[in-house]
Amino acid sequence: MMNPLPDAGMLALIGLVGGITLGLAARLGRFCTLGAIEDFLYQNDATRLRMWGLAIGVGVLGSFGLIGAGALDPAQTIYHLAPWSPVFGVLGGLLFGYGMSLAGNCGFGALARLGGGDLRSFVIVIALGISTYVMFSGPLAHLRVAGLVLTQMETQAHSYPDLLSGATGIPALAWGLLIGAALATWALWSRDFLRQPGAVIWGALVGLTIAGGWAGTQWIADNGFGVSAVRSHTFAAPLGEALLFLMTSSGGGLSFGVGSVCGVLLGAFAGSLIMGHFRWEACDDPRELKRQVLGAALMGFGAALAMGCTIGQGISAFSLLTFNAPVVFVSIFVGAALGLRQLITGLRFGSI
Repeated sequence: MMNPLPDAGMLALIGLVGGITLGLAARLGRFCTLGAIEDFLYQNDATRLRMWGLAIGVGVLGSFGLIGAGALDPAQTIYHLAPWSPVFGVLGGLLFGYGMSLAGNCGFGALARLGGGDLRSFVIVIALGISTYVMFSGPLAHLRVAGLVLTQMETQAHSYPDLLSGATGIPALAWGLLIGAALATWALWSRDFLRQPGAVIWGALVGLTIAGGWAGTQWIADNGFGVSAVRSHTFAAPLGEALLFLMTSSGGGLSFGVGSVCGVLLGAFAGSLIMGHFRWEACDDPRELKRQVLGAALMGFGAALAMGCTIGQGISAFSLLTFNAPVVFVSIFVGAALGLRQLITGLRFGSI
């Protein structure tokens, strides 16, 4: 069957639709990683943390449902193909979480705020996109690759269900569905959370969007005319992809990541108009700007080391239950907690 669009256009369209949903979730559902951590640590409110947990649980159920239906081959995803370094997972997660607290947002959150008119987030988006590429394929790439060679671990299995299947004989698919159901049950095991249907719905939609990314890119990989990667949403390297596309579409063309970035901006813009929250904002002073640029740079370095961000590792990779996902997840949480403590209690390191 002939596609009405080239493969790249189809991939961008799939990313765009999913990105719009994620942008709406951020603005209408208040889905935010840093906000979830801050609420949990300083407001004793686990609502947004449970939204995150529900998104992971639904993402796992959706992804392993696709695997069971033969609509997703996890072995084709970057999270299975790339070498695993727990050292890089921890270090990258800590850098990303700490940088996120300094900047006030992760890459996804910055896009969502930019869609609402926050020009401070524009600076974060640019600095994060550039710094990710500096570490991933730029001047620091050789150091990253050398460190990866020294610290990577060779494993036969690539996910916890694979590992459990080898130990018990129970199929990995069953383990994946069981773990996904357990995560979703934990998230829903709260009357306070269930009393907020909007939070439940948006958390579930985020998880379904991640699974939708896997399904759409796998379909293109199987039925398209060229070779394309199987991927879902993440917001570190795709920011760099989007910048390359804007500067020179011949140097960096349309992709799922470019569509996803544009989709979040559009969804967040629409959500801010619906809520009546759109307004132009800028930095209060140079000190704030310096902190945000530094935080964005640290996030970019961390994302390149950890191979993902709060969405990429925290939900997309987690939906496949890869070894690295919970390592990065916990490390981001710890890094963010340290950064928030520094900012909130007034502790200062250097001249930040």
